[in-house]
Amino acid sequence: MAVVLIVEDEEQVLVLAQSYLQEHGHETRSADTIDGALAILESEQVDLLFADVGLRGDPHAGLELARQARQRRPDLKVLYTTGQTVTDGMKALFVERGKLLEKPYTVDELSATLAVHFEIRPKPPQGAST
Repeated sequence: MAVVLIVEDEEQVLVLAQSYLQEHGHETRSADTIDGALAILESEQVDLLFADVGLRGDPHAGLELARQARQRRPDLKVLYTTGQTVTDGMKALFVERGKLLEKPYTVDELSATLAVHFEIRPKPPQGAST
C-alpha cells in the first residue's frame, strides 16, 4: 500500500484519482496549492507526489512544488499530470524529474503508469491468491 499525495485544483480529476487509488488499497492525501502540499509532506510519510503541472493559473506551479519537495525529500517519487499541450521540449523536462501523465487520462492509464514507473500496484481482488 502506498500513500499518494494528489495535488490537483480540478475537483473532478482529484475525485477520479482519489477514488481509483483508494479502491485499490492506497491511502491518499490531497492539496490544491504548493503550500498545502508542502505542509502535508512535512508532517506525513508520502510515497508518491502526484502533481498537476499547472495549478491555480500558474502553468509551472507543479514543477516548483516538486523542486521544493525534493529539496526536503530527495528520494520522493513524482508523477506529473497536465492538460496543457505537451511539446517535445516539455516532455524533456520530465525525463529525469519524474513521469508525465497527460489529461484526460483513464484509470487504466493511471494504473499502468503507477505500476510500470513507480512499482505501485493495486491490491489483488478479494479471494485471489498472490
